[in-house]
Amino acid sequence: MPSVRRVSHEFLERQGLTTVFGNPGSNELPFLAGLPEGFRYVLGLHEGAVVGMADGFAQASGRPVLVNLHAASGSGNALGALTNAVSARTPLVLLAGQQVRSAVGPEANLASVDAPALMKPLVGWAAEPACAEDVPRALAQAVFEARLQRRPTYLSVPYDDWSAEAGDNAADVLDRRVERAGVPDDAQGRRLVERVAAARRPVLVLGGDIDAEGLFDDAVRLAERLNAPVWAAPSLFRLPFPNRHPRFRGVLPAGIAPACAAFEGHDLVLVLGAPVFRYHEHLPGRYLPEGTRLVQVTSDAPAAARAPMGEALVADPAAVIALLLRSAPASAGPAGPYRPVPEPLTADGPGLHPEQVFAALRDELPPDTAYVVESTSTNAAWWRQMDLRRPGSYYFPAAGGLGFGLPGAVGVAMAHPDRPVAAVVGDGSANYGITALWTAARHPVPLTVVLLRNGTYGALRWFGGLLGVPDAPGLDLPGLDFTRVAEGYGVPARHVEDAGELRAALAESADGPRLIQVDTALTTPS
Repeated sequence: MPSVRRVSHEFLERQGLTTVFGNPGSNELPFLAGLPEGFRYVLGLHEGAVVGMADGFAQASGRPVLVNLHAASGSGNALGALTNAVSARTPLVLLAGQQVRSAVGPEANLASVDAPALMKPLVGWAAEPACAEDVPRALAQAVFEARLQRRPTYLSVPYDDWSAEAGDNAADVLDRRVERAGVPDDAQGRRLVERVAAARRPVLVLGGDIDAEGLFDDAVRLAERLNAPVWAAPSLFRLPFPNRHPRFRGVLPAGIAPACAAFEGHDLVLVLGAPVFRYHEHLPGRYLPEGTRLVQVTSDAPAAARAPMGEALVADPAAVIALLLRSAPASAGPAGPYRPVPEPLTADGPGLHPEQVFAALRDELPPDTAYVVESTSTNAAWWRQMDLRRPGSYYFPAAGGLGFGLPGAVGVAMAHPDRPVAAVVGDGSANYGITALWTAARHPVPLTVVLLRNGTYGALRWFGGLLGVPDAPGLDLPGLDFTRVAEGYGVPARHVEDAGELRAALAESADGPRLIQVDTALTTPS
């Protein structure tokens, strides 16, 4: 009779979960024993970086990914990075090692008495199998729940379970398939089309799910058919629409009052693939202008349930966009040319203005480059200078949790080894996931890291002004040299002094990862 481990490995292989991101401990070794040919174990040096890399890989590949965590301590280390994966709706399967069953109750070292509770309420599903024979079925549920909910799941397995006999029924999970179809019924579809057709001035708000679900180009066709302006949903983690398209209005402000002001003059707000809304700054006011109606279409049922206003249709955005392209009356005029990029601003003092850095990226790197961005104080400069017209071009920490940038970029590069990938990170955020450079060097991934060094937590300085706290301590970061840190991890690095040197460095070809450090002037996110 096969072991629990053998059946579980075969199930993972059939489901395509053969890339495992992890940082192993003693409880995890029995699961890792005898991994079949074709499995790839990606070692990260801290669980935060491990989850960040897996998050980027899963987002870029569009598939669930297995993450191996060490008991309660490793799971705890992963929690910060997990917040980003939850907000991005990334289907991660977190598999943690537990002490042997007889040692859990007495709370032996490395035992977690209530392991599933540790990860709640972040994960969509968490469990520890009641017996060894249930492990393959529980592992299958973790994979299917992650895929169906598009949210991380968590399974804690006592390590003596892996060598136990699987039981007569365990192999039944191997051929399982669980799928979801979310097409509106006739009445729902008719109501939606009528709402759109009756609107005099509709506006679209598109969320990161549009890009994550491969609907980037369809969204362009819909906006042009409806002749509707387009906002990206606030707290944007994926770009759902070309940012220099004539219909694009930018990222919706992440405050109640300014978001409401952006909807003035529109009678219908059609939200596709986004929560309503993930506000950030506390700027209270009316949710919508008088007479404006909001309709949300999302496959995320909890997001639909918690929205504070509007109507919601829980359905597959792809099916709804296809319905509107087929049935909504066309009112499109000529789309017009894409908006030109303005000349980059320059800094008055030492260091480059971030716009000069982003202009160099735009001009020197290939147009299909995928950017993983974690430089929060330069947000306004980023969108002024970039021209992103392709799906999968932009990734950002979805919950605002620092530490995604470098690991996420490594994961994206591993998922797309034939596509150029660039990490754009600040010196504050880089420290949270710096160990990912070691993994980048060991694989090695085609990754360009552009590190903007301004010597401070720039976004916090801006928030200090917003909140009336101009004298908060602990905001300066003097004396950091990331070129020496990167070289210590095995990544070639250099410091550039001016825009010409930066452009020359970016234009050079590189077979593996590289880091370019550039000093920049302090700017604000908006």
